[in-house]
Parts: sequence; structure tokens; C-alpha cells
Amino acid sequence: MVKKDWKEQLGIVYSTNPSFGKNDGEETVRETVEARKQLLRVELDKRNGKPATLVTDFQGSDDELKELAKTLKVKCGAGGSSRDGEILVQGDFRIKIASLLEEMGYKVKRINFK
Repeated sequence: MVKKDWKEQLGIVYSTNPSFGKNDGEETVRETVEARKQLLRVELDKRNGKPATLVTDFQGSDDELKELAKTLKVKCGAGGSSRDGEILVQGDFRIKIASLLEEMGYKVKRINFK
């Protein structure tokens, strides 16, 4: 899982290197891991004061992540987004999403469940 955080770049004021921060056309290819070998975390998050269900620790390509996110959003009837190995579904759908992921063969770690 590759994350680019703006906080990591705070110490850099200026660089004279013209290729600083560029990948030179290299894409990072994520290795796809089987569903039964992945442990996904399902937790409640607050975005702008509204509840959102967050699924993290997905290991696979961006296309697979988008496909899984689309499936979860359709099953929940809600909007959301996906990027950097994380899926965000608007609303509190922790129980429903956890059961859907388990049916798909993923291992689920439930966080903040009552």
C-alpha cells in the first residue's frame, strides 16, 4: 500500500533537482492477494460531522479496489469513494459491509462495533 501524505513533504522548501517528485513514468504495480488471505478493517469514521463507513487495508490493483467499492456502494445504496487501498461509503453500514465482505471471502476485523 503506497500512500503519499502531504505531511511528508513539509520539510522540503525548494529543490533544484528538476525531476524531484516525479516517477519518470514508472507505475507502482500492486500485487493482488487472494480474498481469503486479506484482512480488511471496517470502522466508523466521521466526515464533516456525518457518519461514514471506512474499509481499509485492501491489497490489490486500483481497478479491483474500484470494483469492490462499486459493489459495496450498490449493495448499501449509498455514495462514496475509493483510493489508496481505502473504500469510503457514506453512512453507517458497518454491519452490512462486514457481512458482505465475509460472504465474498474476505477476513474482516470489526472496529468500533457495539
